[in-house]
Amino acid sequence: MTDFLKGRELLARHLVWDNHVCMPLRPNDTSFLGDLERFRAGGVDVLMLNVGFGEMGVEEHVRMIATFRAWLESHSDRYRLIRRFDDIELARTSGQLAIGFDIEGANAIADQLNLVQLYQQLGVRWMLLAYNKTNRAGGGCQDDDAGLSDFGRRMLEEMASAGILACCSHTGYRTVREAIDASPTPVIFSHSNPRAVTDHPRNIPDDLIRACAARGGVVGINGIGVFLGTNADAGALPRAVARHAAYVAGLVGVSHVALGLDYCVDTQEVDDYIKAHPHMYPPELGYGSGMKMLAPEQMPALAEELLEVGFAESDLALDQVPIQGKCFQQNVFRKI
Repeated sequence: MTDFLKGRELLARHLVWDNHVCMPLRPNDTSFLGDLERFRAGGVDVLMLNVGFGEMGVEEHVRMIATFRAWLESHSDRYRLIRRFDDIELARTSGQLAIGFDIEGANAIADQLNLVQLYQQLGVRWMLLAYNKTNRAGGGCQDDDAGLSDFGRRMLEEMASAGILACCSHTGYRTVREAIDASPTPVIFSHSNPRAVTDHPRNIPDDLIRACAARGGVVGINGIGVFLGTNADAGALPRAVARHAAYVAGLVGVSHVALGLDYCVDTQEVDDYIKAHPHMYPPELGYGSGMKMLAPEQMPALAEELLEVGFAESDLALDQVPIQGKCFQQNVFRKI
């Protein structure tokens, strides 16, 4: 059994950024937060932690942020909440895991745009417009998509002003096209894969990948099997992620490829939630129990697979700061 020593050594030499991970979202329940150590052990230095998604409301998002912030503060020897860009390197040199927050969908602000500024002050660094289904801001990728709404346009302006990146993962294609044009700052896909490699409505077509890159955005490759075209064998996920990353790099260049692996720590909770919300996760699209996800322990294997598909170490290093870090520095932390 290989220990992926080459991959571990490569990860240790460079800053490693995973742009999306999901913990259970139960206020006051911090029982799973110790699993953040799995990401550190896997070689990750920077992690964006989800604080809410989909149909969750304002109160639920704020309560989760309060829960996470209090726990991180009480474990400040191991974790550092990212307030300024310098905190990322300070965390790495101090042996801490740098943590920022993300939000999946405009339901988090209801009809109150000035909540965007509050979320930024609390540590949110990117936010989706829609999560699978259409909402006040625009269309979802698994729903009728009438395009970006007037509210969505004002939301993009508010996020740019506050210093929160707009993300179009889970968002309908028409809304994405209009958001890329309307956003004052680059739009990212935090955790989406190329549809040309795996045909799924959660994945994105080449024209949107090109449009995102043309504005200076990045595409974070998702590590969930159903979006990678391989949901039977967890051991096949590193190679599948590398294959999707190589496709995006070949299309728009390595500087627009990132990682947003979308690992969900409580797999039973995922199974139960999917079963209870078939309107959000239709079984005919491959959603169901036992969905495979690239685990943090597989990061060294992923590093080796990226080299195997043709990435050079210099491609992966990108001058020591991953491209999503440069995007954040230029368009988020400039506001702080």
